[in-house]
Amino acid sequence: MPTDPTDPNAPGGHRPAAPTDRVRVRRKPDRGHYDRATIDAILDAGLVAHVGYVVDGQPYVVPTLYWRGGDRVLWHGSSASRMIRAVEAGAPVCLTVSQIDSIILARSGFNHSADYRSVVVVGVATPVVGEDKARALDAFVDSLVPGRAADLRPMTEKELKQTAVVSLALDEASAKVRDAGLGDDPGDETWPVWAGTIPVRRTFGTPEPASDLPPGIELPDGVRRLIER
Repeated sequence: MPTDPTDPNAPGGHRPAAPTDRVRVRRKPDRGHYDRATIDAILDAGLVAHVGYVVDGQPYVVPTLYWRGGDRVLWHGSSASRMIRAVEAGAPVCLTVSQIDSIILARSGFNHSADYRSVVVVGVATPVVGEDKARALDAFVDSLVPGRAADLRPMTEKELKQTAVVSLALDEASAKVRDAGLGDDPGDETWPVWAGTIPVRRTFGTPEPASDLPPGIELPDGVRRLIER
């Protein structure tokens, strides 16, 4: 039975998948991963996706916040945006998410690199409408700060009309992962320059309350957990 695309906690189908030609990793194929456990973990760790599409022969790539609901990845935008209109009209899309884990400083410029995790998803997205759209937007808020949606003012009909949500199945998806660290050529170890890895970590700063926040409203537990990671 398909999972609910509006549920941020719905698991995906954690089974190996046979990749299609469109998403098979060709360059460094040993870095390719096609199991949903790996794909879901990378998607769930990210914040920003880049959505590629073509309008009148011109390619565009748009960064957007996104979230995963079970077997689908979702994003939202203004109902009047070019990207949303194109996607809702059936334009094929390519969505990518990437995480940089470390910068690799080698002893030659050629061997400088990065350890990373990335996902590519291709297909045709579908609009999320009606009550499912409202639930999906709540799931989006909760994907940023768990439990926050329940404390917010409900969206008005006007706000819902101005906001579109689209959903893309993870049927054609692949991950590419590099975790090899330093890869100098034999003999380069004697070159007198520092070499190694510089870890890259995402951290959140100290929350700054709104200037008009009434006294006595404490920082939510969800935000506290987020910044304490």
